[in-house]
Amino acid sequence: MDFTGPNGWEYSSVGIGRTRAIRHSVKGVNSQLRLTQPLVEFTVPFTLARSELDAIARGAEDADLENVIQAARAAALAEDGAIFEGFKEAGIHGILERGRAQVLTLTDDYERYPGVVASALTWLRQQGIDGPYAIALGPRCFQGLTETTNKGGYPVIDLVKQQLDGRIVWAPAIDGAVVLSTRGGDFELVVGQDFAVGYAREDGANVELYLQESITFRVLTPDAAVPLRYASKSGGG
Repeated sequence: MDFTGPNGWEYSSVGIGRTRAIRHSVKGVNSQLRLTQPLVEFTVPFTLARSELDAIARGAEDADLENVIQAARAAALAEDGAIFEGFKEAGIHGILERGRAQVLTLTDDYERYPGVVASALTWLRQQGIDGPYAIALGPRCFQGLTETTNKGGYPVIDLVKQQLDGRIVWAPAIDGAVVLSTRGGDFELVVGQDFAVGYAREDGANVELYLQESITFRVLTPDAAVPLRYASKSGGG
């Protein structure tokens, strides 16, 4: 997807190219209010022992950073979830949500997966959506594909890789999968404040910190992605 930013903490919204007519008190003046899409702030608090911070300052290479890792993972899942599944409260429509008109159904028979991917690629080409193409796999799909071989003993995931020139991405925020174009111009991630660490407070033994970023996401070409959903999820995002 296209990346715009970072634009800074003060950046609050992105223009979407649309307007809404509003009344004006001066006769003969037509007024239009420009519409925007606001950025959403993600904040993930975490705590580090003061002793570990002191150890890092002294050059320790074995510091206990598990809380930092977990905070970063939570922030990444929040961002990926908004991108793929959408975040209604933040005005974000995700890739799988916007592409629900062309959703294909999956089952747990992973030997059929290459055929489903081939159908998705055919649909994209028929809509005039050029490649290169890629597939983002949710945990269930990724595990199923990596553990399955066809009747000839050939790994099914390798057959999928051949169709996509190896462009396979593990995407833990997805329930299902999505085949999409990576040509550019179809999806846009807009970032105000990129990931940064902030200080909240400390009590002598521990320091409370937080990770923070501000983003929004736009699907500019809904036809550029084909969601692959399990039967119970085939109705959309």
